[in-house]
Amino acid sequence: MGCNAPLEATTLNLPEGPLRRCTGCGQLLSVVDEARYHLTMQAFNAPDFNQPPPREVERRRSVARRRLQTVSRLLNKPPADTRVVDIGCSRGQFVGFAGEAGYQAEGVEPAPDIAAAARALGLNVHTGLLEEQRFADASFDAAALFEVVEHLREPLPLLKECARILKPGGVLLVSTGNAASWTVAAMGARWDYFHIEKDGGHISFFNPQSIALLASRAGFAVGRVETARVKFHEKGDVPGATYTLGKIAAELLNLPARLAGRGHDMLAYLRRV
Repeated sequence: MGCNAPLEATTLNLPEGPLRRCTGCGQLLSVVDEARYHLTMQAFNAPDFNQPPPREVERRRSVARRRLQTVSRLLNKPPADTRVVDIGCSRGQFVGFAGEAGYQAEGVEPAPDIAAAARALGLNVHTGLLEEQRFADASFDAAALFEVVEHLREPLPLLKECARILKPGGVLLVSTGNAASWTVAAMGARWDYFHIEKDGGHISFFNPQSIALLASRAGFAVGRVETARVKFHEKGDVPGATYTLGKIAAELLNLPARLAGRGHDMLAYLRRV
């Protein structure tokens, strides 16, 4: 967690029980049992996992390009001189996008079949956990944890390992959901992101404050935190007209949510101190 304060029960009731909240930083934790957690994590090694249609691939390429450009500005280094590792890289899409843009890019993926599929595409992807790779100290200029920390009850050891392999001043990108978002305020426990049956392995739910505290404990300073997107309903949960009206309202709130740091998608740029 972001800090070591006591936990308290919340009114966010899930099938496995109410989420618990850290009284110090507001991070939310699931009470799901280990067996159910590991069962839902098997989806990430399934043969058909993470194979988006071409339109989604192009959207992800555009997002990756923007993030990499920000990394280059923060490092003040050209892509050719920047070594990047994507931790939990799945099929290696971000690794591939970074390579296309001229970065020295590689990935680490614990799901063995998916890691092998990435290598079959010619990508430099290692199988296993980050600490198992035994990278040398200060090996990388930048690292990424995209949708990873929500799968960990205690992410501090992983972030400390990220700090070890990054050069001083290196950049760590962390993307995850924002439990302090307007989406959570509106939807509460209805938000799909909270449900381990719909989003396998989701057990930790952060906010900008808990990310900042976690970063500090791991040897990072917060460079910037961005949030985006609002929604009021999951598709199929309400009649079509209600969903459409909610979607229109959410679109109108996207910019204010971004400015206020209340979007449900959160991206933090952390600097290795």
